[in-house]
Amino acid sequence: MLKVQEIRELIKLVDQSSIDEFSYEYEGSKIKMKKRGAEKNMVEQVMQTVATPAPQPVAAVQELVKQEPKVEPAAVQEVKQEEAKDTSNLHKIVSPMVGTFYQSSSPDAEAYVKEGSKVSKDSIVCIVEAMKLFNEIEAEVNGEIVEVLAKDGQLVEYGQPLFLVKPE
Repeated sequence: MLKVQEIRELIKLVDQSSIDEFSYEYEGSKIKMKKRGAEKNMVEQVMQTVATPAPQPVAAVQELVKQEPKVEPAAVQEVKQEEAKDTSNLHKIVSPMVGTFYQSSSPDAEAYVKEGSKVSKDSIVCIVEAMKLFNEIEAEVNGEIVEVLAKDGQLVEYGQPLFLVKPE
């Protein structure tokens, strides 16, 4: 297939020469140029030829067909099934700011909540540190912690879910 620059050079050569018509065919691509006042037609034909995608080699297509489907390990399939769990009935406690997530008030203290912990609306579930300020995050709902989505010391984004709570 000719490159666009090569086609432009051909147009210039035909335009400058005394020939009225030029045809070129190579590997299924055709270019036909006429000079007799049909310059617009000549450019349209060339552009159509350039816009036509080159056919893929048969060997590459056959190689794609021969490839066997990828079989995922059982552990990966289990993780995907867990991700597919229905969480529509669960309340998400989200981070109100960008910062660092902490499960407890100090490194040696017990975590505020764990999976299975019962919480009330004003229960503190974690701390998010932002700019040396430690912000206590409340549960906002009465219920039970189903899952802790962030890890201790992890950077969290604004609106990122931190906990899943089954409301009562």
